[in-house]
Amino acid sequence: MNRRIFVLIAAVLLSSHAVFSQTKWVNAVESAKKAGMCLYWDPLAQSGVLEKNGHQISFRAGDGFVLRDYKTIVTEDAPKVENGTLLATESFMRSADSFFQTESDESPYRIGAILIDPGHGGKDPGAMATHTIDGKKRTIREKDVNLSVGLKLYDYLKKSYPDKKILMTRNTDVFISLAQRTEIANSVKLAENEAILYVSVHVNSNFDESASGYEVWYLSPGYRRQVIDSKTTDDKSLSTILNSMMEEEYTTESILIAKFILEGIGAQVGNLSKARGIKAEEWFVVRNTKMPSVLIETGFLSNKKEAALLLDDKYLQKLSFGIYNGLQAFVTHFERSRGFTGIK
Repeated sequence: MNRRIFVLIAAVLLSSHAVFSQTKWVNAVESAKKAGMCLYWDPLAQSGVLEKNGHQISFRAGDGFVLRDYKTIVTEDAPKVENGTLLATESFMRSADSFFQTESDESPYRIGAILIDPGHGGKDPGAMATHTIDGKKRTIREKDVNLSVGLKLYDYLKKSYPDKKILMTRNTDVFISLAQRTEIANSVKLAENEAILYVSVHVNSNFDESASGYEVWYLSPGYRRQVIDSKTTDDKSLSTILNSMMEEEYTTESILIAKFILEGIGAQVGNLSKARGIKAEEWFVVRNTKMPSVLIETGFLSNKKEAALLLDDKYLQKLSFGIYNGLQAFVTHFERSRGFTGIK
């Protein structure tokens, strides 16, 4: 999200706090529950988030500091894992409870822009297939379906969010390189505490003509990217840690967007097509955008039945409205929680 400013603040605060350690540890899950806090823990990434009253404390197991509201680093022992149990010091839990009682006078995080990227275009048609539908030979081109869905989605979002920037990488049949697409995304100007979402629209194809269904992809957690300005601080180790924490936040948000979109499409298209799930991949346009981003595969044009649906404007309206509903659900969740997007 647009939280670059927290790096400068964090660097100053990190150097100004004395390091101390508490030795009395308690069960973090039980303590958080008793205190009315929501604890979100990712055992694979060994990272977690505590949330209450619109505030968040993010941490990585075993670190000597935690990050409050994605902008302020406080030096204290973060929770740790011991014998499969997440433990926290009593001091950490008291400090967290005190922090959650404070009122913030800052503007809450909000979605300031949504960028729709209809894949391919111009000289690049994307996948293509020809089928005999209703007695006529019909050729379906991926770039056309992508643009149709993108334009419909744009209209839905524009009407619903007149106060946000609703943008498209292309709104006509023109060629735009992958590098240009990500450059457009990363150059969008945002106000402080604003975020941008990147939604790439594509159509699938497979040698197996029976393959069908829609799916949503996000960036694989195994891929590492630079999402903050490395020149912001001279402390390379601090920069690496902060970049990792922000990157994990982007991944969490992308997964949540994918989940909402998948559910949104399913509610609209019903049994006309099937959900193939949420998947991870290192697509170029996803791995090079410094923001939460997803790539939607709306169906398989290599499948005759699904190709007929993708040529049907009424079906594409349902599909687009499903994507819109998914994005709307995420925006509502994000803004009501002041930018907190954890997943249990």
